[in-house]
Amino acid sequence: MRRRRRRGGLALLLAALFVFGTVLALRTLRAADALPAGAPGLAEPPAPPGAREPAAGSGPSYDLHAFYYAWYGSPRFEGRYLHWDHALVPHWDPKVSASYPRGRHRPPDDIGSSFYPALGPYSSRDPAVVDEHMGQLRAAAIGVLVLSWYPPGLADDNGEPSDSLVPFILDAAQRYAIKVAFHIQPYKGRDDHTVHENIKYIVDKYGSHAAFYKYKTSTGRSLPLFYIYDSYLTPAESWANLLTPSGSHSLRNTAYDAVFIALLVEEGHKKDILSAGYDGMYTYFASNGFSFGSSHQNWKAIKTFCDSNNLMFIPSVGPGYIDTSIRPWNNHNTRNRVNGKYYETALQAALMVRPEIVSITSFNEWHEGTQIEKAVPKKTLTRLYLDYLPHQPNMYLELTRRWAEHFSREKEQWLM
Repeated sequence: MRRRRRRGGLALLLAALFVFGTVLALRTLRAADALPAGAPGLAEPPAPPGAREPAAGSGPSYDLHAFYYAWYGSPRFEGRYLHWDHALVPHWDPKVSASYPRGRHRPPDDIGSSFYPALGPYSSRDPAVVDEHMGQLRAAAIGVLVLSWYPPGLADDNGEPSDSLVPFILDAAQRYAIKVAFHIQPYKGRDDHTVHENIKYIVDKYGSHAAFYKYKTSTGRSLPLFYIYDSYLTPAESWANLLTPSGSHSLRNTAYDAVFIALLVEEGHKKDILSAGYDGMYTYFASNGFSFGSSHQNWKAIKTFCDSNNLMFIPSVGPGYIDTSIRPWNNHNTRNRVNGKYYETALQAALMVRPEIVSITSFNEWHEGTQIEKAVPKKTLTRLYLDYLPHQPNMYLELTRRWAEHFSREKEQWLM
């Protein structure tokens, strides 16, 4: 009897663990998010090992933008690893921070990511890597690479200045019929005056390149498009000096006029973005529910606001989110990939609001686990990395390509 009770108790424990695991895996998907009939999905069997990705049928989609990072370094090109050795970021509360490890990662086996790249911990200066990236973007039918950019001589805390890479990225993109837009990052002292100089620098130095992205406006003008990350850090009144026609140093109706897209995080930012003179807003974060802007359930209301105020809404979708390799205390913001279902749910939510452009977070932000770049299984003595199994390393490129085709067909119907 005692043995039966033990067996019964063990069975109940295993069943409870199974249910808990299933709920955890699906916690970011709701019944309302189910994909409609006819959505792309991974209906086709995965390609056999070594198979080449199918080329996008009608070429890249210039309405599909992917955030791209050129901040990685390796001993061969930079003399040391950059970003792959990312520091463990302490929590802002010292009491919480004390419970978690500190220090830096030690590549090549221990990197600042929960996934491991198929190319290994590469350098963004490696011409072969850049060329491979363009091939992957093209295979995914992504038409615009949105390059994370700092002014010359500046970089984030874990990298080195990378503006010198821009010409090589533009040249590589051109070979694959891909365009390059700029994602202006926050840096010390950034304000409306310095961004004015940044725009002039970018347009003067890179604006004549065939791969420099220009957006065709409803009035028929072809203008550069700039994403401004963490735009809310600068007051709307300051941005208005730059972005409204009557501003003290306005770019409007000059040779440096462009389409400027602000980051929407909190609901209150909508009116700030409007009064600042921006042309639209994007949401960036791939963690559904993390912010007002990144929550799929709010996209319809955001799109309605944008339509009412002649603004563009560019929702940002991602395959998942996990940054615990660099923020070990941030597990509550993890969003499991659920074998591609999370990505497809986000893509469907974006298409539901009929956007002109969809942005993807990201092609290769490995620290936050939002990459669609090829990843491979890897296990070391101290690390077991996540991977895309049972699918191939190109799984998310293939999913993106199918949704790009779906997006294109949907847009044709919207216009009808």
